[in-house]
Amino acid sequence: MSRALTIYPAIDLKSGVCVRLLHGRMDQATVYNEDPTAQAEIFAKNDFTWVHIVDLDGAFSGKSKNRTVVEAILANTALKSQLGGGIRDMAAVELWLGLGMARIILGTAAVRDADFVKTACCAFPGQIVVGIDARDGRVKTDGWDGDTSHTPQEIAKRFEDQGVAAMVYTDISRDGALTGVNVEATAALADAVAIPVIASGGVASVRDIEQLAGAHDNIEGVIIGRALYDGRVDPAAALKAASATK
Repeated sequence: MSRALTIYPAIDLKSGVCVRLLHGRMDQATVYNEDPTAQAEIFAKNDFTWVHIVDLDGAFSGKSKNRTVVEAILANTALKSQLGGGIRDMAAVELWLGLGMARIILGTAAVRDADFVKTACCAFPGQIVVGIDARDGRVKTDGWDGDTSHTPQEIAKRFEDQGVAAMVYTDISRDGALTGVNVEATAALADAVAIPVIASGGVASVRDIEQLAGAHDNIEGVIIGRALYDGRVDPAAALKAASATK
């Protein structure tokens, strides 16, 4: 049985503007809106309820670099927001949740310091998301620059029964490429743990949403970036496909 999905439109921040990368490469950035707050307002007017924010500069540097812009998004839209990129300690988690962020995404920290992630989950149940970014079946860290030998399933299972709100699974090879979501790999991760999985990377059409909805009951949502900005996915059609159950 298919399930309704949550659509998470993406705002990726680089040097204070809204960009999309190709395969996570900072030298392959396309600027889509120089005013990220205005972009968030567009998403709100299109009836989305969430926004997925990534501080790309923070992901590479290990500390938040676009705080002013993110704070402006929080202050000027009613969207629920989840933020990832450079959040590597409890002080940063507490800061962002205190500023009104609904959920925090921990990626590199989930690989390097599982105890920190578990502590954060205990302190803020339902507000911590684990980000798992993989290329060729192996998890990457540090803005996708760092190699590991871990599989997505290995990282995910570390946090079973720890109060993680969701897991964002990104297939790096498809991210920003408009080649379609890796439904098979997303479903495999969703089958490995009870934690809800959010798909990311490669959405090119409404068909991707439909396929995810029918792939596994544990797939909770999908992040969409370039396809929304390029007009390949109509917001109303995306929401309709996401809400349809069979």
